[in-house]
Amino acid sequence: MKVFFDPRQLGHAPEVYFRRGMAMPHQEQPKRAEILRDMLLSEGFEIDAPQDHGVRPIKAVHNPDYVDFLPDAYARFVESAGTEALAIPTMHPGVRRGKEPRDIHGQLGWWMTDTSTPLTPGSWDAAYWSAQAAVETAEAVLSGARAAYALCRPPGHHAMRDCSNGFCFFNNACIAAHHLTSKYKKIALIDVDVHTGNGSLDILYARGDIFFCSLHPDPANYPTFFLGHADETGEGPGVGKKLNLLLEQGASHAAVLAMLQRGIAAAQDFGAQALVVSLGFDMAADDPLAAVNVYPDGFAAMARKLAGMGLPTVLVQEGGYLGPSLADNGRAFLTAFREAIR
Repeated sequence: MKVFFDPRQLGHAPEVYFRRGMAMPHQEQPKRAEILRDMLLSEGFEIDAPQDHGVRPIKAVHNPDYVDFLPDAYARFVESAGTEALAIPTMHPGVRRGKEPRDIHGQLGWWMTDTSTPLTPGSWDAAYWSAQAAVETAEAVLSGARAAYALCRPPGHHAMRDCSNGFCFFNNACIAAHHLTSKYKKIALIDVDVHTGNGSLDILYARGDIFFCSLHPDPANYPTFFLGHADETGEGPGVGKKLNLLLEQGASHAAVLAMLQRGIAAAQDFGAQALVVSLGFDMAADDPLAAVNVYPDGFAAMARKLAGMGLPTVLVQEGGYLGPSLADNGRAFLTAFREAIR
């Protein structure tokens, strides 16, 4: 199974963010990708750097003005506020009427929803090459690979059409799914990260060609809070093609697997011809952002269920933070998936 990753994805190095009213160490660290990369190499996976496919695949799912804002945003912020300041928004428009500001501080609030995606000197390159890894993985599947894995970091599934959110700048899974539509008429995107795939839901809500299913605790009581309720089933051509499956906080991996089977059945009923998986190892019981209790054997069982769909598959890394079992969870899922498709 092919793996794609570019070292420039390590360049985004945020130190702190604000959560529950406090500044705290940022969870989305470069070491996450290094741990998974080293595990993959130890298990005999070959890792290739993605080719540069440009911004066109990114702008196919994101507001082009949002994409164009990011390359020099950090440099402009530093010019205004200095290197000691934290490049995060301090004001937001509330409702998106009016026009994008010209001032960098206003633009941060216009294009960034929260404090979790602070810009750092390497943020643009990291987000850009994370998206390129997703595109390259989709290209591999389009060229005949049964499956391929994008070690995306920063992750992507919280990024909405025109704003960053929840550690995410570009929605790598949606970029990959849209890219697959050049060959396949019906795509399923199944999100097994513990948090709502709110960005994916936003981007895909009215699309009828991409089925989307997210497994997550009730957003009434758990981040990301604002999207992912059970009654959000799509609009227009997307009606009935969006499925939010709500987990109890503290759910066992047996309960998670049962819910995953429901999502798989719905994707099969949709008639999916190819699959994208938003793969989050923060389902782990010991993850720093844990909400449910999946262990390595549970991740292996997830892999076998998803591989059992028999579809050309793009695996896109989402969450999974610096808990003690990160490498074990990655190993369990990815080696089980590789074995299941041989």
